[in-house]
Amino acid sequence: MRSDEAYQRLINSGIRPSLQRLEIMRYLMAHKTHPTVDDVYTGLCNKIPTLSKTTVYNTLRMFYDNGAAQMITIDEHRVCYDGDLHPHVHFFCNKCGKVYDLMDEQAPKQYRGDINGFLVEDSQLYYRGICPDCRAKMLKTETKTAGIQQVATKH
Repeated sequence: MRSDEAYQRLINSGIRPSLQRLEIMRYLMAHKTHPTVDDVYTGLCNKIPTLSKTTVYNTLRMFYDNGAAQMITIDEHRVCYDGDLHPHVHFFCNKCGKVYDLMDEQAPKQYRGDINGFLVEDSQLYYRGICPDCRAKMLKTETKTAGIQQVATKH
């Protein structure tokens, strides 16, 4: 990532760049893991000793409010952020808790505005289920368990 991409994104979104805002945006753009506030804080606290979780929370919220980042609300306890602004679908694994990008899926239009008198302030869509890695582990466990049961019934 070029160092000016984060700066340009902030400027284009109407956000005044500061050291902390730039580092948080750089982190978000570099880490495709859909980090939470805690993830971003943990990733930057050694680099910026004066950084607080409150600053990270407020900054990420500002990024979302100004269209500089996506916010994915998994539930009332987990909110993730995505620095990739290209339209794409997200998938949340119920087993491992990771959020994945499904870039080949056609994403619904992200919309904020008026629809027949309704003021839409946020629109989110993501799929929930079991990711391929967790699914493979489940199948392996099921196969192993079935093999043990077959051996037990033969004796």
